[in-house]
Amino acid sequence: MPRSGPRKLYKYTDEFKQTAVRLSHQPGLQVKTVATALEIHRFMLSKWRKDVRDGLIGGRAVKAPPPGPAREIAQRQALEQRYAERQQEHDLIKEAMRCCSAQRAKRSPASTRMTHRSA
Repeated sequence: MPRSGPRKLYKYTDEFKQTAVRLSHQPGLQVKTVATALEIHRFMLSKWRKDVRDGLIGGRAVKAPPPGPAREIAQRQALEQRYAERQQEHDLIKEAMRCCSAQRAKRSPASTRMTHRSA
C-alpha cells in the first residue's frame, strides 16, 4: 500500500557523491558500512560508484577524506562484526540451555530420588 502524503526527496551534490564513493573505496570498508554511516541506502551508494566509474558523476576533483572518518567507520565495522559474533555465541548458549532443560525434564523422577535409608 503506498504511503499517503508527499515523499521526501533528497538531492545530493556531486562532491558529496564523490566523497562517499572515495570513502567506500577505502581498504577494509564495506559499502554497507559507509552507507549506514552517511545515512544513505547502500544501493544508492552502489549506483553512485557505478556512475563515477562510468564518468556520469563529474565535478571538480575532491580530495581524499581525512583519515578520521575512515578510521571511525572501520572501528564501527569491527564493532558490528564483534557484536554479530557475540550474538551467535549467545544464541548457541541459549540453545544448549534449552537442550539441557529438555533432557532434565525427560528424566524419570525415580532416577533423581535419593536412595539413602534411615536406620
